[in-house]
Amino acid sequence: MKRSVRLVAIGMIAIVAIAACSSDKKATTTTGSSSSSSGSSGAAKPSLTIGSQDFGESAILAEIYKQGLTAKGFKVDTQKLGGFRDLEIKAFDGGTINFAPEYAASMLEFLNGKKGEATSDVTETVGKLKPQLDTKGLASLDVTDAVDTNALVMTKAKADQLGIKSLSDLAAKGANLKLGGPADCETNAFCIPGLKKVYNLDLSGSFQALETSAVAPALDAGSIDIALLFSTDGRIAANNYVLLQDDKHMLAADNIIPVMKKELASNSDLASAVNAIGKKITTQSLIDMNKRFDVDKEDAAVIAKDFLTQNNLI
Repeated sequence: MKRSVRLVAIGMIAIVAIAACSSDKKATTTTGSSSSSSGSSGAAKPSLTIGSQDFGESAILAEIYKQGLTAKGFKVDTQKLGGFRDLEIKAFDGGTINFAPEYAASMLEFLNGKKGEATSDVTETVGKLKPQLDTKGLASLDVTDAVDTNALVMTKAKADQLGIKSLSDLAAKGANLKLGGPADCETNAFCIPGLKKVYNLDLSGSFQALETSAVAPALDAGSIDIALLFSTDGRIAANNYVLLQDDKHMLAADNIIPVMKKELASNSDLASAVNAIGKKITTQSLIDMNKRFDVDKEDAAVIAKDFLTQNNLI
């Protein structure tokens, strides 16, 4: 009887121990699952596919985030997209990408149907952008201090010949000049529609749609008189272009902002890593990196690695 009782007791202890182990395993699994969504340290990290548009700065930014996040243990790929923002949104919707470096004002005006809500105030602009992103199942993390807005430039020779220094000067003297830029200039609130609305200058009839990489060469060759570039384009200084002053403040806060699927934005490990990278991206750093890409013809991956190394991000 004592042996039987002892065996029963041992059996009960074993059952309790097994149950405890099972309970611990279940708790661990639950905690791990919870950690994966919240991004606690040690949890499985989400995979990312970063979309980049067809110009150098976008490729550089995609590489910066790819290499920086890879160094933090995330699995990251990049996907090249076309030059239209609707292709990016379709890629988000279809699951081809789940992350993209974006521009606050331009993204807002695309999503709101070009209502003209973006302003030169980045906080105000981002505040209006967030609910628009939400309707697409997207979210953003911290906006950066780096601003890259549209820039209308002319060769120094042409600008000096016509006495044009600002967009108001252009409106007064440049009605017959030919503007060249990416195709979306025709619908971009900060290009042809903005010039018409703010400066009463309609260049739609003389606009020439070009691939992004062909705009500056066309200006140099004289096949266009005005070029739509980006304000951080290294060729503006390298080629001694005249950047026409936006004296009536048509252009808005196009600060770089990381946009992603909502579930990614809720991951704290990812948010911390992305925001740490964003804090180091400045307007001047973009100008310097763009010059290396556009003028010196260096590879985006090499430029990105140098940036990350110099800023102790890898």
